[in-house]
Amino acid sequence: MNVEIIPLWSEGVMVKSEQETVITSPRFNNQVKDMKVVRNVTQASMTAYLPDAAVAKGAAVVICPGGGFSALPIEIEGTNVAQWLSTHGIAAFVLKYRLLPTADDDQEFLRQHQRPDMAQINGQIPLAVSDGIQAIHVVRERAAEWHIDPQHIGILGFSAGGVVAAGVCSQTEAESSPNFVASIYSPGSPDLMPQEKVLPLFMAFASDDPVITMVSDGSMQLYSAWKDAKQPVELHIYAQGGHGFGMTQQNIPCDHWIDRFAEWLGQQG
Repeated sequence: MNVEIIPLWSEGVMVKSEQETVITSPRFNNQVKDMKVVRNVTQASMTAYLPDAAVAKGAAVVICPGGGFSALPIEIEGTNVAQWLSTHGIAAFVLKYRLLPTADDDQEFLRQHQRPDMAQINGQIPLAVSDGIQAIHVVRERAAEWHIDPQHIGILGFSAGGVVAAGVCSQTEAESSPNFVASIYSPGSPDLMPQEKVLPLFMAFASDDPVITMVSDGSMQLYSAWKDAKQPVELHIYAQGGHGFGMTQQNIPCDHWIDRFAEWLGQQG
């Protein structure tokens, strides 16, 4: 497995400032006791996890972790996903999109995270989406170098990262338009609607998600919209798992969502 960090924008466009924090409080994610998050990202980048040539399948996935636009759960919704996909022959790119600024003090950061300012979040989303668009563009531009089929590049978003993925899918520039999309316990977004082109959609969430009204209602509307448009869509609803399970192992069926995702990718060719 080859790993490479790739800045998305020219030097000088943004000032790099990020910090990694291990959050031990369950107030960030009830599923994980000790969670590493990255926050204060001002310089967008992605980390490439390229499969060995012997197992490479020619497909690629840009991974957008969630975190409410204040942090990125960089392991359970990022690097762990990428490592799994790369091991199974799929090139994976973990996106660090730009985030809202947060306090240096961890406890103050957690208080900020628990009381999100929706006006600030709504203002941040376009910046994060532009980073996602650029990520797809860079992967397609360097597809030959990385032995990727330029028509097999998709985007996967967890929670808030699904909002980023939705925004990326809504734009129409061919060089930065994904060929498939996956939405994992993400709220439905008006930006993510069936396209004139074929855009296969994979969805998964748990019915005991603590933000179930936001997630399941929006997700079901999204599923129905795809189905009504006769677009390819696959939906997995797990009885248990909560919100933010990512790659966490809880010894329940939702642990295997990524296996179902890989099977679905195979069915898409």
